[in-house]
Amino acid sequence: MAIAASLQDYLQRHDIAYDILEHAPAVTMRAAAHATGISEDSVVKAVLLEDEDGYVLVAVPASCHVQLGRVARLLKHPVGLASETEAAELFADCARGALPPVGDAYGIDMVVDEQLDAQLDLYFEGGDHRSLVHVKGEDFARLQHDARYGRIGQRDRRPADRAA
Repeated sequence: MAIAASLQDYLQRHDIAYDILEHAPAVTMRAAAHATGISEDSVVKAVLLEDEDGYVLVAVPASCHVQLGRVARLLKHPVGLASETEAAELFADCARGALPPVGDAYGIDMVVDEQLDAQLDLYFEGGDHRSLVHVKGEDFARLQHDARYGRIGQRDRRPADRAA
């Protein structure tokens, strides 16, 4: 599976140009960045959270980890990590843990780290652990038209092979 059907349909309906970059299997987005030689700042990591209204999908650079407190302050209510089982149910056409950071394609609200705005090109999971979807930064912003933006990520100082 190179790209999940829900994501592919959503990109086509919104006239978003994209291409697929294949790579060796990678479990983390930092590992995917290293496998492809792309800056961790240009690779988008998606994390599914739970809040009082259901779920919210957050997007941060692969070089960062999500700061739950910052997300909670932005949303003005507590958030926590969703389980892998919940993520698998919501993203049924994706491999476990390969969440595309395009919440609207799955009916999920988005919060996007404002650090991603600085990138001309962005790469993200398309539904498997062997390929990245590449879009222009401006097109990624168009995909996030209803998202909330804020500084929700903090640079991860751990070595790439130990970061999740």
